[in-house]
Amino acid sequence: MNIEELRDYCITKKGVTESFPFDEETLVFKVMNKMFLLTNINKELSMNVKCDPEKAIELREEYSSVLPGWHMNKKHWNTVNIDGSISDNQLKEWIDDSYDEVVRKMTKKMQAELLK
Repeated sequence: MNIEELRDYCITKKGVTESFPFDEETLVFKVMNKMFLLTNINKELSMNVKCDPEKAIELREEYSSVLPGWHMNKKHWNTVNIDGSISDNQLKEWIDDSYDEVVRKMTKKMQAELLK
């Protein structure tokens, strides 16, 4: 997966916007104004994704490319180095999980608005 494929996959999800709220290098994807993925466009490709805390630990133990979230709450976020050691399908699954994790924490009203 490259940065274009990552971006294309993220923006197809319902209610997703992209922006550079922190600096000119950190591309942030949000669903209903809640972050679910961050990536740096000028460094080796990696992504920060939100994750169930127990699953986050399991993934770090299973994959050497999965680390505690860089500059994020390490309980809920993982940094995934996209170095070819993890399949695109697996990366997409983790993107989906991150998106779903954020949507699940939204209010019922926000969830209903997303489904419109």
